[in-house]
Amino acid sequence: MTSVLRAQALGKKYGKRWALRECTVDIPAGHVVGLVGPNGAGKTTLLKLAGGQLQPTAGAITVLGGRPADGPAQLAKVGFVAQDTPVYAALTVADHLRLGARLNPRWDDAMARERIARLGLDPTHRAGKLSGGQRAQLALTLGLAKRPELLILDEPVASLDPLARHEFMQGLLEATVEHQLSVVLSSHLVSDLERTCDYLIVLVESRVQVAGEVDKLLATHHRLTGPRRDPDRLPADQHVISACHTEQQSTFVVRTDAPIHDPAWTVTQLSLEDLVLAYMDKSTAEDRRVALEVQR
Repeated sequence: MTSVLRAQALGKKYGKRWALRECTVDIPAGHVVGLVGPNGAGKTTLLKLAGGQLQPTAGAITVLGGRPADGPAQLAKVGFVAQDTPVYAALTVADHLRLGARLNPRWDDAMARERIARLGLDPTHRAGKLSGGQRAQLALTLGLAKRPELLILDEPVASLDPLARHEFMQGLLEATVEHQLSVVLSSHLVSDLERTCDYLIVLVESRVQVAGEVDKLLATHHRLTGPRRDPDRLPADQHVISACHTEQQSTFVVRTDAPIHDPAWTVTQLSLEDLVLAYMDKSTAEDRRVALEVQR
């Protein structure tokens, strides 16, 4: 499997604080990848390392087989849309397109102008006068017209209203299909990932908790509800992701490739949000367990 991004024991330190540490991940080509995790998990740092805006303190990272930002050819392969969808407030929409053409050797001017026209953006308007959704669409247009092999988006719709988010994600999905891009999209909004992404990575405290194609992950994860039972009494092929108990009842999220035949359990499927929260809860529970052991 070809990788668009591969990191091994990757770390980034600011002074004495590690923003990312011991991160190992392998992102396959040909997918729209949702990168999700809590604040402080290291998502933005990982994406900036991939885009070449930051240099690693430890470990190694390759993007499309090369070092990030290692020369013009490597830079041309990667498009990046940051969280604040950066544009220049004093420049017009047309100015941005001219600047993109000057800076990017593979610039597709016809595509950029056609997309701007389709979005109804006036080329003479300054970016500072555009709405948040329009600025986001302009930033996405700049990233797409670069004709990258990999497009990286860091929380691009975090500050947008629901309609602007929907329009942005719809445009991204259409462009991905049309131009056969690999995409890595970081977001807190799992509902957006459900509509767009076919591959998921959950990152918590720099560590990948789960990674895989969304359809396969949803098919192999289940919620079990039934009489109270200790996790160690479950079959060995049912890997417990999270557990919740009352005096009478247990609820587990498990990962298994085998059918579940135990009549004591009510088995339900998970949504993508359920899956993400289960892995985040697993990490939190593990942190609590370690803290208790340290206190002892």
